[in-house]
Amino acid sequence: MQVTRNKLKAVQLAAILGSAIALPAMAQTNVTFSGVVDAYAGSQKYSGDSASTANVGSGGMTTSWFGFTGDEDLGGGLKANFKLTSFFQPATGVQGRFPGDTMFSRDANVGLSGNFGKVSLGRDLAPNFLPSILFNPFGDSFQFSPLILHMDVPVPNSNDFGHSTANWTNTTAGDTGWSNEVIYTTPDFAGLKANLHYQFGGVAGQTGKNNIGANVLYFHGPLALTAFYQRVEINNPTNFGPGDVQPAFGINLPSGDVASRQTAWFVGASYDLTFAKLFATYQHTTQDIPLQDKTAQLGVSVPLGQGAILASWANTRRDGSDDGTVDGSRLTRNTASVGYDYNVSKRTDLYAIYMYDKITDQNVGGSFGVGIRHHF
Repeated sequence: MQVTRNKLKAVQLAAILGSAIALPAMAQTNVTFSGVVDAYAGSQKYSGDSASTANVGSGGMTTSWFGFTGDEDLGGGLKANFKLTSFFQPATGVQGRFPGDTMFSRDANVGLSGNFGKVSLGRDLAPNFLPSILFNPFGDSFQFSPLILHMDVPVPNSNDFGHSTANWTNTTAGDTGWSNEVIYTTPDFAGLKANLHYQFGGVAGQTGKNNIGANVLYFHGPLALTAFYQRVEINNPTNFGPGDVQPAFGINLPSGDVASRQTAWFVGASYDLTFAKLFATYQHTTQDIPLQDKTAQLGVSVPLGQGAILASWANTRRDGSDDGTVDGSRLTRNTASVGYDYNVSKRTDLYAIYMYDKITDQNVGGSFGVGIRHHF
């Protein structure tokens, strides 16, 4: 009888010890499903459009997305990380940001992080993304942020809507995310962090075809500073063909002139005065055709009630000419937005925004939107 009791106690002890070992192991793995849904109702008219387009639009303040992120504690301060997230358009239910966008064009990467920093492999952010969205008051609004509109959104041409004469391409080539990419992120040094980016070309026999870049971000008290550099030879999320990196839209160059390489650099700063937060950025891009852009942006965010008044202005000077110099022709684009973003809760906000847009020799454009954004 005593032997049987001892065996039972031994079995119970083994079960308890097994549970003690298994539970921490399970707790060390973390997977999160999250995303943002953002839609608005309004009217859009870019400079060069002959008429306004009234619609329910997607992503007034943030491009909508959903997906999974996770990490596993490997011990000794080392973790395995992954992200698998996808863009979508809630106004229509369409996957992606635009026709031809890949399923996981926001994130599709895996990596390791620890005291050394972080390394990730796959589709991830481009060097230009964080500096641009963190240093303008409208964040990653691809509809109403003047800076993001100039950098990342081409004005629709006649092939898209049939009523635009502007034919103005975005200033920054290569997309806001890069595929086939390796990123190394440094540890945080008293508020200073850097990211090194390399995108493989993936083209047999063209080992020199790639994208490279880096950015730095510094946050200390009310002051924040940033900068990025990138050299782009590949479009994303898929390369559209040899040499097709940046067309010379809006400039008096030979028809069909297309750049096969673009170099861009950018600096930015913000300062929080408590009663207002100030933003300023400057970007310069050059191509291997006679085309260059210089973009300056100023912005402010003023807390008011449960939200903030937002205002921003961006100016781009585009230069180019037929004879290979950059002083033969010039276009200027000015875009300004003002709005109010009201926080209903920690996860939901309401916003109303008006945007003015003007390109040299084109008529004035005006857009507005009233929308709702929900984080989950």
